[in-house]
Amino acid sequence: MMITYEKKYLMDTYNRYPIMLVKGEGTRVWDSEGNAYLDFVAGIAVNSLGHCHPALVEAIKKQAETLIHCSNLYWNEKQIELARMISENSFGGKVFFANSGAEANEGAIKLARKYASLKYGGKRYKIITAKNSFHGRTFGALTATGQEKYHKGFGPLLAGFKYVPLNDIEALYEAVDDEVCAIMLEVIQGEGGIHEATPEYVKAVRKICDENDLLFILDEVQTGIGRTGKLFGYEHYGVVPDIMTLAKGLGGGFPIGAIVAKEDKAVFKPGDHASTFGGNPLACAAGIAVLNEVTKDGFLEGVDKKGKYFREGLETLQKKHKVVKEIRGKGLMVGCEVDLEDASEIVLKALEKGLLINSVSHNVLRFVPPLIVTEEEIDEALQILDDVLSEIRF
Repeated sequence: MMITYEKKYLMDTYNRYPIMLVKGEGTRVWDSEGNAYLDFVAGIAVNSLGHCHPALVEAIKKQAETLIHCSNLYWNEKQIELARMISENSFGGKVFFANSGAEANEGAIKLARKYASLKYGGKRYKIITAKNSFHGRTFGALTATGQEKYHKGFGPLLAGFKYVPLNDIEALYEAVDDEVCAIMLEVIQGEGGIHEATPEYVKAVRKICDENDLLFILDEVQTGIGRTGKLFGYEHYGVVPDIMTLAKGLGGGFPIGAIVAKEDKAVFKPGDHASTFGGNPLACAAGIAVLNEVTKDGFLEGVDKKGKYFREGLETLQKKHKVVKEIRGKGLMVGCEVDLEDASEIVLKALEKGLLINSVSHNVLRFVPPLIVTEEEIDEALQILDDVLSEIRF
């Protein structure tokens, strides 16, 4: 009945799976029929602490009883505290809070243009991004996204973007001209199929930005907050961006996004940018609870260890099932490319057996389980995948 109502009252913007989730705890969710599922989607890398983590629930409950929202016309202590935690655990920048990754990326685009306008009088405004990237679905973020399939039907798009192949340093050098103000990058392309930027490429981006006075923007919406086994993805590469965007795992399930910028690059003034809900006390209380857990001794090392354990298991399946082509990713952000035009049958069969996964770029299975997942639960997921791959006729 409720799914019938969904067709009647909700816009048709999602290809939804035929279940309705009603409850979650830890790494598992339950549907309206009482069926349990091991969740390796985690809200698309959002439920960093799993479902209904006691520390997160308590923080939200306590804040909801105290102060849910106040305008940014006034200070609120939770916003200041979360900004401090992000800054002190990253590269010491200043923070602006939004409500999503797309909003954070919109703000980063605006900040880059504002910085260039102040320094170069409006002569620099173009931003280079990677082909196959994904930065969101609002207009600036959509244009920054280097995938034509997301652009169709929405033109004309925002002017001033160039796209180059990921990991092609020569193409990057060729794209830089006197009108470019920034390079925007994901160190691992999430929606693009879990493709990693090489260390050489990331270092080259930093070098090119330094040589040409460009801003280096890292979209850490999916890679941030421990997903890769480091608190932030850039820490794997020995470089520091000028601007970083966060969202997804930061709120552990509660909507929040953030822009982090080096102090000398944080040039917004009152009136330049704003968000009615951005940095509200409830969202920031959630973010504080998440960071308190993720930065505990041994937590990130555990994510890295479990990520390697999972990859080893997938590599074992690769030897057994010829349809598995390649395993990619870092930490608990893992992609499994299969030799199929469409991996949807694998996703549906896994769902039927109690495992939630999804596919990106049609033929890449994406695994982004809660960071609290155990090795026993990873074994359970691997067994279900093994069963599915054994049953399907390719």
